[in-house]
Amino acid sequence: MTYSEAIEWIYSTQNFGIKLGLDAPAELLAQFLAYPTRRTKVIHVAGTNGKGSTCALIDSVARAHGLRTGLFTSPHLVDFRERFRVHGEMITEEETAKYLTELRDLVSDWEHHPTFFEIALALGMKFFRDKQVELIVLETGMGGRLDATTAVPADVCVLTPIAMDHAQWLGQTLAEIAGEKAGIIVSDVPVISAKQDKAAARVIAETANKNRADLTVVSEPVEVYGVGLHGAHQRENAALALESLHQLGAELRYDSVKDGLANVQWAGRFEVTSETPLTVIDGAHNPHAAGILVKTWKEQYGDDKPVIIFGAIESKDLSGVLDCLAEIAEKIIFTPINSPRTIQFSDLESASGLENTDLLRSSDIKDALSIALDENTSILITGSLYLLGEYKALITSDKHHPTSQ
Repeated sequence: MTYSEAIEWIYSTQNFGIKLGLDAPAELLAQFLAYPTRRTKVIHVAGTNGKGSTCALIDSVARAHGLRTGLFTSPHLVDFRERFRVHGEMITEEETAKYLTELRDLVSDWEHHPTFFEIALALGMKFFRDKQVELIVLETGMGGRLDATTAVPADVCVLTPIAMDHAQWLGQTLAEIAGEKAGIIVSDVPVISAKQDKAAARVIAETANKNRADLTVVSEPVEVYGVGLHGAHQRENAALALESLHQLGAELRYDSVKDGLANVQWAGRFEVTSETPLTVIDGAHNPHAAGILVKTWKEQYGDDKPVIIFGAIESKDLSGVLDCLAEIAEKIIFTPINSPRTIQFSDLESASGLENTDLLRSSDIKDALSIALDENTSILITGSLYLLGEYKALITSDKHHPTSQ
C-alpha cells in the first residue's frame, strides 16, 4: 500500500469500534513479533489528566541522558504519525505504509478483526523493536486494566491525577475509575503515583499492596529546575517523570535533567501558537483539566480575559468545564467539531455557568477564528483535542486526519 492507502485502511478499522481486553492485543503483538526485547525497558503511564505531558517529560529527560527512546501516545492532533516517535522524531510515511501493509496482510483473514487502537499499538511496538530503542514510554489509550497497552510488559507503572472521565466505559464513581486506571499495576513492578483524591488514592494503595508492588506517591513538585511546559501542574508532572526514571535505575545527572525538562515539547497543552494576537491552545477536556487551565492562564496573564473558542464531544461534563472557563472568558465562541460525536450549540442551553457570559456561535473553527480576531484581544482555544487538531491543520495548511480513537 502507498501511505495514503495505508492511512485509508487503518481509518476504516474504526468501524470495529472500541473493544477493551488484553487477549486480542496480546495475540496481535505475538503474531506480529512486536513485543519489546528483554533489553528494552517500558514505563507505562495511565491516569486522566497529564498523561501525555508526563510521557513527553520522561521521554525528553531520557533522551537528554543519551537513551534511545520510543514514545507512544494518543490521540494525535493532526497527523496519525504523531503517535510514534523514536528519539524525538516521528515515524516516516514510508515506514508507516510498510508496517500497516504487513499488519493488513496478517489480519486479513482473522475472524475477529483488531481495532484501530490495537493495530496502532502493534505498529508502534514493532517500530520501536526494529529501531532498537532502549526505553519505551507508553501512554494508555483509555482506562488501564483492559487497555491494549497493558498487554505490553512494564518495568515501571505511573499514575497521573485521576478524575471522572469515560464513565460509560470505566465506571460511575471515582473509585471505580481509579480501579480501572490502577489496573496497569502488576506484581513486583514499582508504581509511581501523583497526589490523588482520597477515593482514588485508597484504590491505588490497595491494588499495589495486593500485587506486592512498591508504591511511591510523589507529593512535591520539581522546584530546582525550569520546565518547558506552562503551569504549576507541569512541575508536578515533572516530579513524576523524574521519579519514574529513578525507579527504572537511570543515573540522573543535573545538567541532563535540566536540559531535558527545559527543552520538552508537547503540542496542545497550553501551547502558544501566536504572539500577535496572543493565541493559546489547550485540550482541557474535563472540569479538573479546565480548572488547571484557568489557574495557568491567571499565572501567565493575570487579569487578561481572552475570547475563548470552545468545542467538545458528547459525554463530557459540559457544565463543569464551562463553569470553570467562564471565570476568565471575555466571550465564548462555540464551534462544532468535524465529528459525529460533536456537541451542538443547543446543548449549551442546559449548561450552567454561562449566565453572565456572552456566548457566540460559529459554523466551524475557521469561522470561529475570524470572529475571535475581530474582537482584537487574546484568544484561547480549548475543549476537545479534535478541535485543537482542526485549528493546527488550518494554520499549517496540513491535511487533518482526525480519529475517534
